[in-house]
Amino acid sequence: MLHYNTSKTLGPIETNIVSRLTYEKKLIVTVEDLDQLFKLAPENRKQVVFRLKRKKILTPIKRGVYAFSPLEAGPEGTGIDELLIPPLFFPRKDYYVGYSTMFNYYGFSEQLFQTVYVLNTTLRMERVICGISYKFLRIPENRIYGREIIKVKNTDVLVSSKERTLVDILYFNKPVGGINSAVRIFKQVVEEKKCDIKKLVQCAARFPNITTRKRIGLILDDLGITDTILSPLIKSVEKTALSSFTGSRKGTLNKKWKAIVNPSANVQP
Repeated sequence: MLHYNTSKTLGPIETNIVSRLTYEKKLIVTVEDLDQLFKLAPENRKQVVFRLKRKKILTPIKRGVYAFSPLEAGPEGTGIDELLIPPLFFPRKDYYVGYSTMFNYYGFSEQLFQTVYVLNTTLRMERVICGISYKFLRIPENRIYGREIIKVKNTDVLVSSKERTLVDILYFNKPVGGINSAVRIFKQVVEEKKCDIKKLVQCAARFPNITTRKRIGLILDDLGITDTILSPLIKSVEKTALSSFTGSRKGTLNKKWKAIVNPSANVQP
C-alpha cells in the first residue's frame, strides 16, 4: 500500500505504476519495462515519465533508463548503488570499474574518493548520474583485462581484480598521494600476502606501459620474489629500451629490468 505524501501527489495512472514498481522491487526501470507492464501509448508514457521525473520518483540514468525511488524514500528520493550504473552503458561488457573506486573497495586507501572511474573502449565523458560523479575513460582494448565479476543486488558488475588494481595504483597514483605512497601500498599488500603473486606478475607483464612493468619488477625483486615467478615479467622487458624513472641518466644500471635506478632521488622505483 502506498503512503500518502503531499510532496508527491499522484494521479491514478502514476499511482498504479508506482505501486507495481514498488511491489516488483525495481531499482532500475527502462522504457521497455513500462511498455511491457502497463501497455501505455507512447505519448501517454512520455507524459507519465515526465511527471514522475519531476516528482523525483524516476531519475534519468541514460536515454530510456531511470532509477526508481519509491514514495517511502521521502521527498529527496533514495540513492542507488554506484556500481549498478556502469553495466547499463556497456551491454558488450567492454568495461571495468577501476582506479580509485577499487582502491577503496580493496582497502588500499581509507580516503573516500568522490568519482567512480569506468574504464572502457568506447566512451570518454564526465557526468553526474543520480547524484554520483562518474568519469568514463576510453582506453585501448589491450588494457581491458584482469577483471572479475562481483554481484551487486543480483547484477553482474565487472571490476578490476585485486592484482590488476595493484598494477593500476602504480600507474594512476595521484589519488593516493603520488608514486611513493603507491609503492608503499603495493609493497605492504605483497608483504602481507594479501594478493596472488603469480596473478600479479601476469597482470603486470601484460600492462602496456613499460615503465610501470619495470617499476613492478624492481619492487618485487626487492621483496625477494624469485626469478621463476617473475619470469613472465622479465621476458616482457627483455627487448625494451633503457628506462629512467626520474628522467635522469645518473644512477645504477639494473640490467635485468633495463632501468636506471637512482636511490638518492625522492621517487621510489
